[in-house]
Amino acid sequence: MNNQRPGDTNANAAKRNMTNPLLAVEDLKMYFPVYGGVMRRKVAQVFAVDGVSFKIRAGETLGLVGESGCGKTTVGRTLLRLYRPTGGQVHFDGQNMMTLDRAALQAIRRDMQIIFQDPFESLNARQTIQEILEEPFRIHRIGSSEERRQRVQQLLERVGLPGNSLIRFPHEFSGGQRQRIGIARAIALEPRLVICDEPVSALDVSIQSQIINLLLELQREMGLTYLFIAHDLAVVKHISDHIAVMYLGRIVEYAASDVLYREPRHPYTQALISAIPVADPDVRKKRQVLTGDVPSPITPPSGCHFRTRCPYAIDRCRNEVPALRPTPGTGNSAHLAACHRMEEIDASG
Repeated sequence: MNNQRPGDTNANAAKRNMTNPLLAVEDLKMYFPVYGGVMRRKVAQVFAVDGVSFKIRAGETLGLVGESGCGKTTVGRTLLRLYRPTGGQVHFDGQNMMTLDRAALQAIRRDMQIIFQDPFESLNARQTIQEILEEPFRIHRIGSSEERRQRVQQLLERVGLPGNSLIRFPHEFSGGQRQRIGIARAIALEPRLVICDEPVSALDVSIQSQIINLLLELQREMGLTYLFIAHDLAVVKHISDHIAVMYLGRIVEYAASDVLYREPRHPYTQALISAIPVADPDVRKKRQVLTGDVPSPITPPSGCHFRTRCPYAIDRCRNEVPALRPTPGTGNSAHLAACHRMEEIDASG
């Protein structure tokens, strides 16, 4: 069975597009209405994603991090058009995702897949593993019954599961094994972009590294591009080329992975990095503890959303939204932060 595009492979596509972004997101917004009253009228809206922009080149990994509820998962699902965005532009390989009709959207989804956070809830408990992994091929009408079975067998081997898994059900597997099944389903059609929505957060620490290594191996073999969503900066560090830090629907810092950990310029990023444990009992790390709770995305603070918890906040932070701009010493888009006072903040955190 051949489900490649004529004359193309993922590896070739990755090489061809290294100079141009595979995914370009500009000012993406996703607001959810809140209804109330007897007539169920719209009384407010949730500003889940509020003007997010970034780019990912083919074959690279962008880590998207932040606290729970900051809008990371909503970004991923909106990119796939599982949600219809309130505003903004999403271009995948030059195509505007916002203007595609249903048929064109289904066709492009062969190239865009997702790995969900919960490996149990995302698998149909009434289907065998064979039925689950054959479903992408059935939806896109790829191959005969025998060809699909052979392809499913190859997928199981590729993610490190035994061949006798075909006739078993999801509840018969461990959490790590179920996530391998989810990964197998995501790569079944040999996509170019995979949204990894916290794929290891529900797993034991001992299993997380195995899944991360599997994702890295598949990326090398298939030329995959990842948007890796997580709340754990320690996990993201080992898989990401670049990292974008989100807070309450906005990106507050963007940089190459090593630069972000070495020289965080936004107070929120500094607090997150200070919370990463050090595997050395003799090292005493200074922890920056944030005060207060995360504001509601229904009524976010004016100006800088982080100002209510920021030790550096001034009146300007209340009245003016900080732009995502180059940090001191860079002069380009290599390292961006959205803070009015980043020139005054120690880059070492």
